[in-house]
Amino acid sequence: MLNPPAATLSTEANPLAPGAPVVQHFRQVLLWPLRLVPAPDAKPSQHGPWQVLRDMGDASPWREEVDEYTGDSSRFHERHYNEFVSFLPYVQRFLYGEGRSKNKGSGADIGSDGDSPMRIFRRHDIASVRVVARAGDAPITLDVVHCDLYFFFDVDVVMVNLEVGADHLSLAQAQEILYRFGRAYPSGWEPDGSALHCMASVEWLGADGRVLASSDAQQRESFLSHVAQHRAPRISSHWAYLMQPLVSDHSEDPGVLRYRQIEYYRMPVMAYLSLDDPRRLTRDDFVRLALVTGAGATDAHLPYAEQHIADFEHKYCYDRFWVDAGAAPNTRYLCNGHALIVVGDARSEFFCCRDRGVLAQFRHQHFLLFLIAHFQKASLLMFSDQLVEALKRLDIHSTPSVKQFKRAIRASFERFLRFTHRYWFHEISEQAQVRALSHMCTAHLGLDPLYDEVKARIADMNTYLDADSLRRQASTVVRLTVVTLFGLIGTVTTGFLGMNLLAEADAPLWRKALWFGVVFAFTTWLTIYTMVKSQRLSDFIDALSNDRLGFRGKMAALARVWRAGAD
Repeated sequence: MLNPPAATLSTEANPLAPGAPVVQHFRQVLLWPLRLVPAPDAKPSQHGPWQVLRDMGDASPWREEVDEYTGDSSRFHERHYNEFVSFLPYVQRFLYGEGRSKNKGSGADIGSDGDSPMRIFRRHDIASVRVVARAGDAPITLDVVHCDLYFFFDVDVVMVNLEVGADHLSLAQAQEILYRFGRAYPSGWEPDGSALHCMASVEWLGADGRVLASSDAQQRESFLSHVAQHRAPRISSHWAYLMQPLVSDHSEDPGVLRYRQIEYYRMPVMAYLSLDDPRRLTRDDFVRLALVTGAGATDAHLPYAEQHIADFEHKYCYDRFWVDAGAAPNTRYLCNGHALIVVGDARSEFFCCRDRGVLAQFRHQHFLLFLIAHFQKASLLMFSDQLVEALKRLDIHSTPSVKQFKRAIRASFERFLRFTHRYWFHEISEQAQVRALSHMCTAHLGLDPLYDEVKARIADMNTYLDADSLRRQASTVVRLTVVTLFGLIGTVTTGFLGMNLLAEADAPLWRKALWFGVVFAFTTWLTIYTMVKSQRLSDFIDALSNDRLGFRGKMAALARVWRAGAD
């Protein structure tokens, strides 16, 4: 949705192997969903987390982005129009809000919180990132096109969007960057101590080339001790730097805005590869790209068994444009839910066009459909986590804990209803390509089964609370009925024929007040005592109405009213 001017892309890569496929232009987009959690000592606030970030001012590198739809109209280009009309009206309202004219009519300011339910913040201090895939490899410098945070109204999810690019990479280098770069922390270590599946080195660089932060994935002991102490993974230092002033919930660093991992540690990834001749790619190459398995050896075969990927083309490829014809010939889309890759011909002007072509579609329509799918998944996982946490805090022997549990479940149910009506879409577009890719993403992510599962869990919790409330109400009605029944005896007895047991109508005021106090205290005590014994008295009434129970059984039921331990 937001498109900065084209960046100058550079690389310090190894010389390209003769005859190997060359990636003339490479783009990678990382989308990292995280759950926002309140600080332990934070007070309840009506302001969203983006408002907290706004108020930090110069203490934060993030600045709210005024996009082309709410800012200066001169920034609104044809690619933005093409993006807008690709989506159905209810999706447009989610992505863009009601627009400036609507805000003016309602008296709201442009960019106010009443506009789009999505808020975007961007940092500009990180200009590029220098990566080394394996120890001994030459470093590759990727330009950072933009680095954004996406917040969503009424949903405690934040998504990091990092787009990087470079020119003139070998296919193997592109595959290694896709495979190794987007990892929040190492999954393990090799025998020599190097981080497993991660970059050997990652360095954020400023505009002047100064190193702002670097990775620490090789420091095995710090990761091990963190998991041993917190039962939660430690975020690598370069990603922790990128998120500041947001801090990990399990970190000891102070911070009002805190986040927690909600999905797998590998970040969802999108990639655009413009090759000199995409038809030279083998099936092995496409399998490795689609499943993001990294580069194989020069003599390597398929990364998995043949029967495992027998339906690869049908399951992971969108080949509508994989023909030697059309505006962008030999364009292939690869999608496994976690990754969305587009491969095409660098000689095609339309494929490389950033205003009307496939590159523009990749950075706009395709990015947004990918964002929507992963936002929906992250939101559903967040609701599931909140249910688990509410159950963990429940102590059935503590009345305040039970009340807090009920409030948490009711709040989750209400938020889930709002999420369903505001953010849950089955169809986002009627354009064939956008619709097909969206369906592939949602199908591979399993969003519909996940939604049904979370909905059923919340509904079960809410049904239980409703049933428990009805049971308590029924019990209260029974107790009040018993009190009324036994109170009726005294009322009829004392009120028979207007009888006054004590003729104190003409007595002095002090004596009438004394008798009033005595009768009031006795009646109050009797009523409370009857309520205390109402459950056993109710059992006695049931025994009296039971025709099959003899006189002695009914008297025994009456005796149990005062017998200790009768319940």
